[in-house]
Amino acid sequence: MKEDFFKAGIPEFNINNTLFVARPGLVFILGSLALCILFWCLDLKIPRDVFLVLFLFTSWFFRDPHRETPPPGFALSPADGTVIRLDKDATDPLNGSSAVKISIFMSLFSVHVNRVPVDGTLLSQSYHKGLFLNAGFDKASADNERNVLEIEDPEKRRIVMVQIAGLVARRIVSWVKPGDLLKRGQRFGMIRFGSRVDLFIPRDAVLMVSLGQSVLAGHTPLWRYKDE
Repeated sequence: MKEDFFKAGIPEFNINNTLFVARPGLVFILGSLALCILFWCLDLKIPRDVFLVLFLFTSWFFRDPHRETPPPGFALSPADGTVIRLDKDATDPLNGSSAVKISIFMSLFSVHVNRVPVDGTLLSQSYHKGLFLNAGFDKASADNERNVLEIEDPEKRRIVMVQIAGLVARRIVSWVKPGDLLKRGQRFGMIRFGSRVDLFIPRDAVLMVSLGQSVLAGHTPLWRYKDE
């Protein structure tokens, strides 16, 4: 596990963010802006324009829009992106039990701040070093660098959520720790520059999304339970 992994963000700042960008992006945004101003003052047009473009790109990439959490009754998407896998005969990566798997691919153009799908307690979190294959590949789930979170909801139902680094992504950030009480729709982390989030949920869950559907973190319904 990387020594600085759980120190990557300030929880209170990121979970309750009131800025238009996520904190991990500030160093890129402010750095490129400072260099743009420097080269503008030196009247160096080409590097000025390069860092202006970089400033605009990083400001847009690290955007963190405010979203109203929908009423309870269903689980929310943890990520912006496209549903690329719906597997009803998957295996829970932590205990080997049968589960339903939902995979969401986050492109370079997606909002990369991740949000909690259900109310619950974070039972465990484990970071695994790995490769940086294209996040759309099946083997990315097991081979790529990833962060695995296990959540138990108030009804004692558990889900497993996996943040997976992609071909371009080189940094997974988490702002939560085991024992934390998580709130549905709450920001819990992000993955920089293109990635994927896998969910392993109970077999009795009723899916509310379809393959190829675009989803929004903290907003789009993913599943519900028959008794809800």
